[in-house]
Order: sequence, then structure tokens, then C-alpha cells
Amino acid sequence: MSFQFFDPLAGVTVTRGHLPHWDQAGATYFITWRMADSIPKAVWERWRAERDGWLVEHGIDPQRKDWRLQVEELDETERLDFRQFTTRLESEADACHGACVLRQPNLRQILMDALRCFDGQRYMLGDFVVMPNHVHLLVGGMAREAMLAQVESWKRWTARQINAALRQRGRFWQDESFDHLVRNEAAFMKFRRYIGENPGKAGLAEGEFTLWRREQ
Repeated sequence: MSFQFFDPLAGVTVTRGHLPHWDQAGATYFITWRMADSIPKAVWERWRAERDGWLVEHGIDPQRKDWRLQVEELDETERLDFRQFTTRLESEADACHGACVLRQPNLRQILMDALRCFDGQRYMLGDFVVMPNHVHLLVGGMAREAMLAQVESWKRWTARQINAALRQRGRFWQDESFDHLVRNEAAFMKFRRYIGENPGKAGLAEGEFTLWRREQ
């Protein structure tokens, strides 16, 4: 298996479900998901209101299921401006709100083992970092539906195992995950740098995170 990037000459599928995206079979993705308490409620509500206001100003109804597809159809300048919301949310996660139980090495190991379990069989795992309250990773070799199913499998399994280790119940991860189709090698390297630099940007000490690099 190897990482494949967006090919403008190949077929493209546009999904219009809960999280519509441009898609291509066997593509590579940058994926993020966060703990349920990683963003304070007041911050989340303010962020959501400002994001929805931006969408309305650009003629997009945030209540429509296909609003993400409409963002993809905006011109490049508008799409780049919209990315401010992703950047702000990532900054909030890096502030280490919430219990941040993934500071514990044994709990991070649960996640690391799950991610690497089917590497080279179901998917090609790229670099990943397990932060105190969220995860970033690169993965390739799957069509979008398979990727979404795999992410949900990772989240279900690790939530169950981590909650058991902590002797607690309840929602561990946020329901929604965020993914980006990696369109070329330059974008791939940009995401690799982001993953590698994330612990330093968050001011974490050695032992508070796990960074795994795929040998090229």
C-alpha cells in the first residue's frame, strides 16, 4: 500500500450526507477528533454562532445538510477565509481544556494500538499525534465510506477501553470528526509538519503526548 493524492484526471465522487466532501477512491486524509470536553460550552456556542453567521453572509444556510459542499464550491479566497474557523477550533483544543486524560501514557497506548492494528491491511497509516484531549492523523488507502467507518470503529473501541480503564461511563469523544482530503504531496508534507509541531505549539512536555512517525 502507498499514499495516493488527488488526481484531477480521475473520477471524483461528491457525497451529500451529514458531512459532504469531495472524494476519490483510495485517497489520503488528514483526520482530527477530540474529547467531548475539549472545547468549553460557551466557547463552542460562540464559535458556532460566528461560523454560522459567516455562512449566512456568503449565501449558505448552515441548517442544510449539504452546507459543507456549498463551501467547497466557493472561490479559493472565500474558502481560505472560512478556514479561520478550523484554525480557531484547533487553537482551543491545544489550550488543553477538559480532563485531558490522554496525558496518561497507558491511555494513549490504547489509542496507539488501535490505530496501528490494521496498518498495511485495511489502510496505510501515516504520522499521528495523540494529544491530551485530541488526535491528529494521516491515513490512506481507503474510499471515503470505508474511512468514515474506520474512524467510528477507532472511536468506539478506544472510548470503551479508556472508559473501562478510568472506571467511568459516558461519551468520551465528540460525535463529529473532521477530515480533509489530501490533494497533493505538498499538502501531505504540510500536514506532516503540523502533526510533528503540534505538541510544541501546545507547550506540552515530554511524556504528555505520543508522536508516531511513519518511516518513508
